[in-house]
This record gives sequence, structure tokens and C-alpha cells, in this order.
Amino acid sequence: MRDDTPDETRRVLLGRTFDEDAELYDRARPGYPPELFADLDELAGTGPGCRVLEVGAGTGKATVPLAERGCRITAVEPGASMAAVARRNLAGYPRVDVVIAAFESWPLPAEPFDAVVAATAFHWIDPAVRMAKAADALRPGGVLAVVATHHVAGGTADFFAEVQRCYERFDPATPPDLRPSAAAEVDTAGHTAEAARSGRFGPVVHRRHEWDLSYTTGQYVDVLRTYSGHRALPAASREGLLSCVAGLIDTRYGGRITKRYLTELRVCRTA
Repeated sequence: MRDDTPDETRRVLLGRTFDEDAELYDRARPGYPPELFADLDELAGTGPGCRVLEVGAGTGKATVPLAERGCRITAVEPGASMAAVARRNLAGYPRVDVVIAAFESWPLPAEPFDAVVAATAFHWIDPAVRMAKAADALRPGGVLAVVATHHVAGGTADFFAEVQRCYERFDPATPPDLRPSAAAEVDTAGHTAEAARSGRFGPVVHRRHEWDLSYTTGQYVDVLRTYSGHRALPAASREGLLSCVAGLIDTRYGGRITKRYLTELRVCRTA
């Protein structure tokens, strides 16, 4: 069910689900905490004139704040519907170009970039390609900045324990007694090891921010409808699951719950 760790055998299929309802994705998905962009300014040099390649831009959740900082952005997004919404959201920023393409096959321009940014998207890129192509896109000393988003322990903790009964009922692949991990237990060793194996990047620097977001029943169900694992369920199972979740929030939690997010920035420079 986790979007941040797709099964490699289903990565391409699951990745296509986001384009099925781009308007819902844009409306329901949260953005990123302001501290993340302050970190990007410090560690990646984002700011006026910085030439940024954004990989998997979606509807522009990270693109808009980067554009507001004066970055020159080429935003590559494989989904035509997602790209259309991104173009609408970025209409006021003439220094942003939204390109419909898969990063893996997109021809790199002759002029290198100062930074490659991937916000909750890098794990959807082919692991055989992503590190090397990101490095190829960068100038010497350029920065790869990968943003990962995790659901971690906190918020309305009792709800996230109880709701597992809904998942176990409607999705038989759900591990029993699954719980969100504590933020301190979220393991980022895989990305660090991947960067090292590539031989193209120096050490990875990490910055982490925990933050809470409250949802009404309808808002939370809408967020769930944007997750690839939920969208990929058979229709009857998906609707049964969402109805079960909504009923639990309404009857046991007064129509509102709070979810805790961990936003993690991983930055490394070309070696």
C-alpha cells in the first residue's frame, strides 16, 4: 500500500495511476513544509537564476515554491493530465517549462543544470537509470536533491491502529498489526548506498522535518484515493475499504483525524 516503496515488478503500472485523476491529486495531496525549501536554498542553492531540472513534477506541489524563489525550471512529468494541471498552476511563472516525458527516455539538453530535484518521485524512476542520468544532467558540483515523504507514528495514533482492521478485511496482502514507524526508525540507508554505488556523487546530507496535518473524513478519503496502492485494488475492495475508513472516522473520531508526516531531504553533489 505504500507509495514510497513500490514493488519493482509493479512500479511502472502503479506509477501510471496518478494520471488517472490529476485534479483530485492536486486538490487532495499536501504540499511540503516551508522548512524544506529553506533547506534547499542552503544545501542546493535554489534561488534566483538557479537552473533546476525537476523530475516527476506532478501537478507542481514543489515546482510552485521553487518558481516563487526565482528558479529557472524544466519540469519533466510523464503524465499528460498531471502536466496540464501543473501548467495551469505555473501559468504565472514564465521561467518554468513543463515537459511531458518519462525522465528515463527524455533527451538531456546541452546546457547542464545546477540542481536536479525530485519531490516524492525519485522512487518511481527506473533504478537502473536514475542516478547516472541525474548526474549526467548536472554541471560539475551540481546537486541531486531527493525529497521523500513518509507517514510516521503520531497524530491520531489510535485511529491508525484501529484502521488496520479495514485494510486486513479488504486487502488480504496487508501484514497483520501493521503500524506506522517512528520517525527515528525510518531507514534511509538504501538511498545513501545507491548514491555511493553509482560512483557519481559524494556523501549524502539529510534534513528531516516532522509535521501534522488534520483531515476531515472526506479529505482523508480523497487523499487515500490518490495513493497508487489504493487505486490498484479491485473496485469493490477499494470502495469497501474507503467506506470502512470513512465510517471509522465518523463514528469513533468525530469526523476528523490527524496524520503525521516526515519529510526528508537527501542532498548529494556530483563527485
